[in-house]
Order: sequence, then C-alpha cells, then structure tokens
Amino acid sequence: MTLFLTVILGLILVILGLSVGWPWWAWPTTAVLLLVIALVTHRTLAPEHEAFPREFLPEPDLPLPEPQRQEHRITHVALPSSVADYDFSFSATVRWLVLETAGDAPYINPAGLAVDAVLQRARGVTAQQPPHRSTFAQHQLDGALGTMRPDSHGRVMAMAQDVSLSLPESDRERLAKLSSVRKDEDVWEHERNYERSKRTYLGDDVLKDTGSAVVWWLSQNEREVEGAVDRIGMLARLSAAANNEGVAPVFEHLVSPPSEPYAENHVGHRPPSEWEETQDITGAASNKGTDPAPSLDAFLAWFGFSPSDPDLELFAGRLIKLARVHGKSEVADELGRRFGQERADADDVGETAPEPEE
Repeated sequence: MTLFLTVILGLILVILGLSVGWPWWAWPTTAVLLLVIALVTHRTLAPEHEAFPREFLPEPDLPLPEPQRQEHRITHVALPSSVADYDFSFSATVRWLVLETAGDAPYINPAGLAVDAVLQRARGVTAQQPPHRSTFAQHQLDGALGTMRPDSHGRVMAMAQDVSLSLPESDRERLAKLSSVRKDEDVWEHERNYERSKRTYLGDDVLKDTGSAVVWWLSQNEREVEGAVDRIGMLARLSAAANNEGVAPVFEHLVSPPSEPYAENHVGHRPPSEWEETQDITGAASNKGTDPAPSLDAFLAWFGFSPSDPDLELFAGRLIKLARVHGKSEVADELGRRFGQERADADDVGETAPEPEE
C-alpha cells in the first residue's frame, strides 16, 4: 500500500511540475517531500508489534477443530413385525456424534449407545408393519433414522444410513401360501353364503306355497299366462316337495297321476332289471311253446331292431345258431318259423358259435 501511494503521488507531482514549469531547485525538494510522505504512510499502515505472541498465552485463540463423526456397520439384526414369529432382517450404517458433558461424567462406549438408540427407533417402526410389507417399512426407516437424535442417556447423537430391511425367503413363501389359502377361503365363504341365500329365497319365498311359486313363475315369464296355468300342477308338486308336505287338496285335481312303475315303487315293488326282462322273454318262448311274437318283438325292440331293419334276418340267424349250441332246439325251431329260417347248418353253427365254456 505504501509503494502504491508513493508511485501515484510521485506521478501527480511530476505532471503538476511539468505543466506549471517549476524551477530546477523545486524538483529535489519535491523528491524529499515524497520520501517523507512514503515513510509516514508506511508507519501508519504497519501493524503494531505484540509484546508477547498469542500462541504462547495461557488460553490461545485457536480455531476449534470440527467434531469427528464415527460410524459402525450392523447387519442381519432381527426386528419384530406385527405378526408373531415373522421377523425382519435389518442392516444399516450407524453414525454418531459424542456430546459434551461435565468433567465428572462416566466413561461411555459411544458405538454401543448409538447402535442401541438406532435399534430402538427402528423397532418402533417395524413392530407396526405386517411382514409382507418389508419394502414399505424400509422406506419408513430411511426417514425415521435419517436424522441425528440424542440417545436416552443424552451422551451421543445417532442416525443411520444405507438402511436395508428384508424378509427371509422361507417366510415369504409361507406368507404367499397363507395368502392364497385365505383368498380361496374368502371365495368359498362368499359362494356358500350366496348358495345359502339362494336356498332361503327359494324355500322361504318362492316355494313357500303353490301361489308364491305361480307368482314367481309369472314374474319370470310375464307374457306366458297360459303357460303358468298349464304348470300349476307341476308347481304345486314342487312347492309341496320343498316343504316336505303333500299337495294341497285344492290343487290335487291339477296334479297328473304317477306312472305305473312309479306307483309300484311306492308300494314296495321293485321294477324288473334288464337281465330279468330278457330272461322272461326267452323263458316264455321256450317253456310255453306258443307264439313268441309279442315277447320276441319286445326283445328285438330292446336291442334296437325294427321290423324293416335289413340286419334283422342276420341277427335272427345268429340267435337261432346260439340257441342250438345251448341245446334249445324248440326255441330255435320257433325262431326259424318266425323269421322263415327252417334250419341252420349245424356245422356252420359249430364253426361260428363260441363254445359254451368260452
């Protein structure tokens, strides 16, 4: 600064002397004056010399160092979820800052206090989340543990970063199976309730009596009044069966009588089986020796043959041969007269018909 002011002031004096035309003796005087001004300026701007250096004082005014933050990595720590026996796996980097305390404070393990403080805060978050929401809980932990907070003893400030929260694969598979079963149970329960509601509607409302059944049918078929009249008997029987009762007397004349097989079954007689019908047909033809036409026609109709069927004669011939193989010659003769085949070649029968043992 002294040099700068001396040069500027010297240039001003030179320009002034040349423009005014100073005499020769004025130039040395100007130079001496310039040197005096420079010396005064230097002394004025120079700092005062301290009698004793600051660094040697009892309390030196030195800049305070920045507090050192320390960190510790924890991995695979089990944290509870809202469901028993399903724990999260927690990993994070714990960072802490030791707080200033009184001189007589006990010695601490800052890493242990910081880790314990972070785990307590993380536990409060995970215990409220179901196990299948590990990703959502991880984002919540990022926000809850991302701020420096003092521990319960007030000795350290702790936070966590690089948070990772997961659920073991075996537990994940179990939860998926349980979820699938629970969904199936819900669907089955809804279907059962729907079926129960439908049965209640049909039994207690639609089929409560014949009149309700007729009205319900008309509501489904508004333009078929005659059809409703024709179905009164059927609806009367249906409503009576739904209520485990007999048909009301007022509708009995509209109910058609049951068929003969149905009546026999209701009085304790069993309808004959197909094998018994066949035995009755063949037995009547062989024992009575009379015209077997009615029973034989029923037998052929049971096999699906009509009088105009072109395969009827072929079937009759095979039937005659089979009767002769089993020694039923009278039946074979009657069948021959019935179909115009008087006799069949015994040798041909022996070759084509199977043996009785077979």
